[in-house]
Amino acid sequence: MTTKKYIESVGRRKTAIARVRISEAAKRVITVNDKELSVYFPTKELQMIVLSPLEAGELVHTYSASVKVLGGGIHAQAEAVRHGLARSLVKSEPAIKDALKKLDLLKRDPRAVERKKFGLKKARKGPTWSKR
Repeated sequence: MTTKKYIESVGRRKTAIARVRISEAAKRVITVNDKELSVYFPTKELQMIVLSPLEAGELVHTYSASVKVLGGGIHAQAEAVRHGLARSLVKSEPAIKDALKKLDLLKRDPRAVERKKFGLKKARKGPTWSKR
């Protein structure tokens, strides 16, 4: 019985969480929630977001990735996958850390929706003031 060696990491954005496993392979194959990358992320923009760490790293090896992603919207999920992919690539090839760091691919984007406060209609919008 042979076990395939992989590197696992977690990427996050807003409420989306992506668990990424990469392993060396002959051909680059990325599956997201057991679907092909182009099926799960149908637009070219989302696909470019996901693949940006692989292209920025100018890697010697070819990697295949298996991703489980949940929560958030489709765009936040794509950015969570990008974050997890960049983290796992740094674990496998520490030499590309500087290139990914310059592009801010290793940072978790802290922006999230502000909570609604009591007495307000939204997070900051108050009720309409009326004189009488």
